[in-house]
Amino acid sequence: MRIKVLAILLIGALCQAGFGQNFDKTKLDSYFDILASNNKFMGSVAVSKDGAIIYSKTIGFSDVENNVKANEISKYRVGSITKIFTSVLVLKAMEENKIKLNEKLSGYYPTIKSADKITIEDLLYHRSGIHSFTEDEDYKSWSTQSKSKEELVTIISKGDSEFEPGSKFAYSNPNFILLSFILQDIYGKTYPDLLQEKIIKPIGLSNTYFGNQIDTKKNECYSYSYTKNWIKESETNTSIPMGAGGIVSTPSDLTKFDEALFSGKIISKKSLELMTTLKDGFGMGIFPLPFYEFSGLGHTGAIDGFSSMLAYFPDNKISFALISNGDNYNNNTISIAVLSAVFNKPYDIPDFKIYSVTSEELDKYLGTYQTKDLPLKLTITKEGETLIAQATGQQQLPLETKEKDVFAFDRAGIVLEFNSEKKTVVLKQGGGEFTFTKE
Repeated sequence: MRIKVLAILLIGALCQAGFGQNFDKTKLDSYFDILASNNKFMGSVAVSKDGAIIYSKTIGFSDVENNVKANEISKYRVGSITKIFTSVLVLKAMEENKIKLNEKLSGYYPTIKSADKITIEDLLYHRSGIHSFTEDEDYKSWSTQSKSKEELVTIISKGDSEFEPGSKFAYSNPNFILLSFILQDIYGKTYPDLLQEKIIKPIGLSNTYFGNQIDTKKNECYSYSYTKNWIKESETNTSIPMGAGGIVSTPSDLTKFDEALFSGKIISKKSLELMTTLKDGFGMGIFPLPFYEFSGLGHTGAIDGFSSMLAYFPDNKISFALISNGDNYNNNTISIAVLSAVFNKPYDIPDFKIYSVTSEELDKYLGTYQTKDLPLKLTITKEGETLIAQATGQQQLPLETKEKDVFAFDRAGIVLEFNSEKKTVVLKQGGGEFTFTKE
């Protein structure tokens, strides 16, 4: 599991268009039906306007092995969207005179390197310099095990201070793990209880809570990766991510939370202004998510096989939430399609037809490729009739054949175009193009 920010979504060319009050829901349903029939996405989306749901859709299974289909109140782990909730709890504590943003971490956990220089505000802004252990190579070997606060503080304390606190932004999950511990310390209550008391009960979130071991009897979803079939992922023990990534919810509940947050029902307008004030492009547990000319704010999330996105557009009073428990396609592309429908922008229903090739035909693509533009090599191998791409230091990616000499890994939006005569392959991703030459 990695609790980390996914690629920031949604930038398009400017054009004049507005909110589609009567957008084509049938086309959007067809879009998701195509994803479902091609095993590209399992999960749920919701869009609200002025606090009322105007579109929702759920596809796939909460439990593939037992053929249990997900529904609109199936619950998913939301990953780092949890950080928005934690930021709200800290700002609530500030309003209640329980904490000050300029307090030093050393007043709570002095064993952490540079704790006497790190403020609560630095933690909220990811400007502490604290090393993120979730990026360590050995993390997955113990991520499914329960850890106490003392054990996690010891692990964090062993990490180096990576830069002078307050000097720059660097995303680090321990910032919010520590904030959840601090909240527990100052209130003398557990983080799950604080969530219930300060946020969930006051605004009436019926399907949101701090997660434990996944329980399908509670309509909770397992998560999956896709390699020819859906394969169940391991479960991160939620004692580890805490306020960085431990919440379970539904898209409709997330949009309700968004509406309450931005309408001043949870924290004051002054606190919200603090939360959304950007430093190096990042607020307190929140960051910009632009879509064409529309300004959104929110967060993305990823934990095990779950991925998520929550965005609020204050000028339009529109909230969008997506949570996936299995993706074999680029969720950013899916988000763009949903918001394109809502904001009257053009979008296409994808065509997932596969171009057939034999194992022998793949041989001409095999080899190692390099480029002067990137400090990595691209190794192309095969497994049967499937071409495999692997960049230096990264995982293997099974590619789908789209047409002659063209292959793709849809989940990351990667396209590879081979030219056997020139012995080159052009890698396309996110608007960038890089030409690799075979060694």
